[in-house]
Amino acid sequence: MSALATRIETQVGRALTPGEIFEITRTRETSLSRLLMLYITTGLAFMLLPGTFLGVWNLLAISSRHASNSVSAGWVQAHGHAQIFGWIGTFILGIGFYSIPKLRRMNPFALWAAWVCWALWTSGITLRWLTGVYQWQWRVVLPVSAALEVVAFVIFFHSVSGHRPQDSGRQKLDEWVLVVIAAATGLLLTLLVNLGAAMWLAYRGISPDLPTEFDQRFLVLETWGFLVPFVWGFSAKWLPIFLGLRPVRGRVLLLAVAVNSAGVIAAMMGWMRPAVLLLLGGILIAVWALSLLERTRQPPKVKGVHASFPVFVRLAYVWAIVAAALGIWANSVEGSHGIWGASRHALTVGFLATMVFSVGQRVLPAFSGMRLLFSTRLMFLSLLLLGTGCLLRVSSEILAYQGFANWAWSWLPVSAIIEMTAVTIFAVNLLFTFARRPAAQEAPVERYNKE
Repeated sequence: MSALATRIETQVGRALTPGEIFEITRTRETSLSRLLMLYITTGLAFMLLPGTFLGVWNLLAISSRHASNSVSAGWVQAHGHAQIFGWIGTFILGIGFYSIPKLRRMNPFALWAAWVCWALWTSGITLRWLTGVYQWQWRVVLPVSAALEVVAFVIFFHSVSGHRPQDSGRQKLDEWVLVVIAAATGLLLTLLVNLGAAMWLAYRGISPDLPTEFDQRFLVLETWGFLVPFVWGFSAKWLPIFLGLRPVRGRVLLLAVAVNSAGVIAAMMGWMRPAVLLLLGGILIAVWALSLLERTRQPPKVKGVHASFPVFVRLAYVWAIVAAALGIWANSVEGSHGIWGASRHALTVGFLATMVFSVGQRVLPAFSGMRLLFSTRLMFLSLLLLGTGCLLRVSSEILAYQGFANWAWSWLPVSAIIEMTAVTIFAVNLLFTFARRPAAQEAPVERYNKE
C-alpha cells in the first residue's frame, strides 16, 4: 500500500478498498486542478482587459500626442497594478495553492481557504483598477482594495506555511524554497506599503494617484523585490530539469537574492545610484548561479512544447540584464524618463512576461489535470511576437521620449499592437488547453501511488 493510501485511511478512520482510494485521490487532484484553472483564468482576464488593453489605449494616446505625460497617472498605475498583481500575482497564488497543499496532503480547510483568498484577491485588484480609472469614492475604495489584498495574502500565507522540510523527506529546505520565501516576503512588504500609501492618500492626498517619485521607488519593490525573486526560485526548481542545466549553485543564488534585496532597499531609501548597480550585480550573479549560459549536461525536455522553449528562457534573462543596465544609464543622465520606462518594460515584458509565456505553457497544462498544450505553434508565435513587440517598445521609448528621433513615436502603437496580439494568443492557447480532455485520466493517481 502506498504512503498516500495509508494517510487517507488514517484521515478517514477505516480501511478503504483500492477503488475508494482511487476515487478519493482522483477527486482531490481534480479539485486542485480546477482551483488552479480558476486562478489562471482569472489572471488571464486581468492580463487582457484591465492590463494589456488599457496599456495599449494609454500608449496610443501618448503616441498620438507625442507626449509621455499626456495620459492620466491613475490610468497608468491602474494598468501596472492589474498586470503585476492581477496577472502574475494571481498566477503565483494559484500555483502556490496547487503545489503546497498537495505536499501537506490536502488539509481539509485548504480548498476553502483558497476559494476565500481568490474572492478577496480578485475583489481587491478589481476595486483598485476601478479606482484608478474612474476615481469613484476613491478615499474609501482605495484603502479597502489594498486591505482586501493584504487579507488575501495572509490567508494564502497561513495555508502554505505549514509545509515543513521533513514533509518531503529532507532535513532542511532547498535553496529554491528559501528564494521563494524571500520573494513571498517581498510580496508581503509590497502589499503593506501599498496599504500604507492608500491610507495616506485617502487622508492627505488630492487624488488616488501615487506621487511620481514614490511610484518609481515602489515599482522597484514590486518588480525587483517581489516578482524577480519568485522567477529565480521557480527557475532553480524547474530549469535544471527542463533545460538540462548543470546543478544550481544554491549558495550563489542566495547571494544573488541578498545583493538584489540590498538594491531594492537602497532604491526605497532613495539611493538610486547604488541601487541600480546592486540590481545589475544581483541578476548577473543569478544567471551564473543557474548555469544558464554554460554547456548543458543533457538535452532539454521539450516534449509537449515548442523546441525553441530553451532559447526564449535564456533570452528572458538577457532582457533582465538589459533592464538593469538601462537603469544604470537612466540614473546617470538628467531627464531620463524614457530610459526609465524602457528599463521597466524590458523587465516586466522582456523578462517576466517571457518567463511566464515560456515556463507557464510548459507546466500549467500538466498541473491542470495532465493536459497537453493545445498548440506548440501558438506558443512559439506568442513568444516571437512578445519579443518583437518588446524590442520595438524599448527602443522606440528611448528614441522618442528622449528626443533622439521624432519618427520613433510611430513605432509605439505598432509595438503595443504586436504585444497585445502576443498576450491574446497566449491566453487563447491556455484557455483551449484547459478546455481539452486530460491526456491521461489515471495519471494523477499513478503519481500519488509512486509516493
